[in-house]
Amino acid sequence: MFLQVKNGIIQIAETFVQKQLGEDATGHDWFHVDRVRRNALLICKQEAKGDPFIVELASLLHDIPDEKLNETIEIGQEKLDSFMQTLRLSFEQMRHINEIIRTISFKGGNGVELTSVEAKIVQDADRLDAIGAIGIARAFAYGGKKGQPIYDPNIEIRKEMSLEEYRNGKSSSIHHFYEKLLKLTDMLNTETAKSLAASRQQFMISFLTEFYKEWNGQL
Repeated sequence: MFLQVKNGIIQIAETFVQKQLGEDATGHDWFHVDRVRRNALLICKQEAKGDPFIVELASLLHDIPDEKLNETIEIGQEKLDSFMQTLRLSFEQMRHINEIIRTISFKGGNGVELTSVEAKIVQDADRLDAIGAIGIARAFAYGGKKGQPIYDPNIEIRKEMSLEEYRNGKSSSIHHFYEKLLKLTDMLNTETAKSLAASRQQFMISFLTEFYKEWNGQL
């Protein structure tokens, strides 16, 4: 596929995603998507692996069918499929992008094994944006939108969760650190992402230490 055609497809996808997610208040807005795209391309370049076009397009579209952002999973998938049909993509490219998007989600720790280097890169980029300072901000934005408390010490941390429990069980934004965010660094696929994650992981740990000090009224 010629570079000019690829660039045109990327520009169309950018416009589509901005329209679909531009006003999102859960931490899944256009700026999140753009950060994932840029981190994914960085990882792709540093690792010298994967198809940059597939990585970039999958990064841009990865939240379009997300069940958290649509009335149903089916509606979200139809939205993605309908859009991709308008692009000059081969059947194999559409299949590959769909597979990446379908398999990279955390799903309460119930994710599936990834089958391509592109999926591993996009997953790492998405997970990097869920940790560190940005990850903290997104966690509280999503928790507030979902109606969860900032913290409730009477709620137990869920160690094993089904997808239904992960999506709809009782939790808090602080609990989300232990149920997902602090686990992500050990679940990364690439050495580049692991290197980028180290300082972000430490920042979250420092944040929690300070949070508990203030919560308990310590000077």
